[in-house]
Amino acid sequence: MTFTRRYLGMREGDLDGKPYAKFWQPEMKPLSTAARAALANSPASAAGIPPLSDAPRLDGRRSTALEDGYAVGHDGVLHVAIRTPMPGTTPGMVDWWFGWHSDEPQRYKLWHPRAHVHAEWRTPCPAGALGRERYVGRVSQVDEYLGDTLGRYSIRFVDPTELGFDAAALADPEAATAVCARVGFGRVPFDFGYLVHHVRRTPGGSEMCSRFWVGAPYAAPRGGGAAARLLVSLGKSLRKPRAREGAALLRHCAEEMPHLASFLPRIYAELRHDT
Repeated sequence: MTFTRRYLGMREGDLDGKPYAKFWQPEMKPLSTAARAALANSPASAAGIPPLSDAPRLDGRRSTALEDGYAVGHDGVLHVAIRTPMPGTTPGMVDWWFGWHSDEPQRYKLWHPRAHVHAEWRTPCPAGALGRERYVGRVSQVDEYLGDTLGRYSIRFVDPTELGFDAAALADPEAATAVCARVGFGRVPFDFGYLVHHVRRTPGGSEMCSRFWVGAPYAAPRGGGAAARLLVSLGKSLRKPRAREGAALLRHCAEEMPHLASFLPRIYAELRHDT
């Protein structure tokens, strides 16, 4: 399938024979009150931007200057943060979802019917892999809209310990997990940031604390050599993301994560052995 043939939504036959067809919900709920407030109160002060090294402690249990919203730092970094309550969901379900959703484009579209266009893994899943092992170390190539802009992105999932997380604290996937990734362009070997979805159990379900660090000092070419040198000029432009990009990313996450939470417990119960 070529890039130009990819499309939003489902067409006739796309869900024929798919065991998850009934979870296609093209209607999405409005933004939560908290998300609307986060957008209205942003951009926040640059002084509230935490460094990536603080990611392990940003789990919603400690108050920080920026919990919900976005800010642009003086060094050019864009930081986005949003919390999502996920009733009836466990961190282990989130791990399952991240290892399952990129196997077919239709699965990815379930997650955000108005923005997700395509997804595929760059490499096959390791034989016998379960839970976090199904996505850590793999790259998901996705096409999606952020605001009204369609982009192709590369999402390289990394072990949380690479970002300073304590392996022991994440050993029980029913208590906590951290989905961590290096994010970049799909067609150009250039990474522009990191994402972290830190999920912990709460009474009645879980809470996801999502954070993104985009631009300097987190933007860099992938690999090295001549290709990296050719991307220096591109890198300079990416070191200063704009506030409107923060608003688009915040809105996107505030839409897709509650939508996922609305059906994740049910799809997990029915298809968790569908690997």
